Amino acid sequence: MTKTTLSAIECGRQMVKPGLRIFKIRAFSRFAGREGIGDAALCDAMDRARSSSVDADLGGGVIKQRIARKGGGRAGGFRTIVLFRRSDLAFFVYGFSKSDRENLRQDELETFRRLADQYWRSTERVWRRRRRLER
Repeated sequence: MTKTTLSAIECGRQMVKPGLRIFKIRAFSRFAGREGIGDAALCDAMDRARSSSVDADLGGGVIKQRIARKGGGRAGGFRTIVLFRRSDLAFFVYGFSKSDRENLRQDELETFRRLADQYWRSTERVWRRRRRLER
């Protein structure tokens, strides 16, 4: 896996249930900045997902969540692809405007599923290592 720069997203306690850590990769951060999508909107999307309101479960730990445009609703807004493990982790990895494209191609979806698998395996290794060091 190539090295990816991640940014943590800080959500207020009132927004996201405790225990969920949310990150965005650099490419997604650029997309969000260009489109004016703030961290509060990402936190809201994960709060909805954590409450079983996933817009589309794409399988393999990949979900699609809609985010509203400023002054508009979610239906005509943005689509985000999130590597999502309900219990503790979310990685925003891709975003697009509904007006730019309708959906992902099958090969893109397979790539995101493989990426999710790699992220889950690598995060498990890191946490096991941390637990051993804490003992």
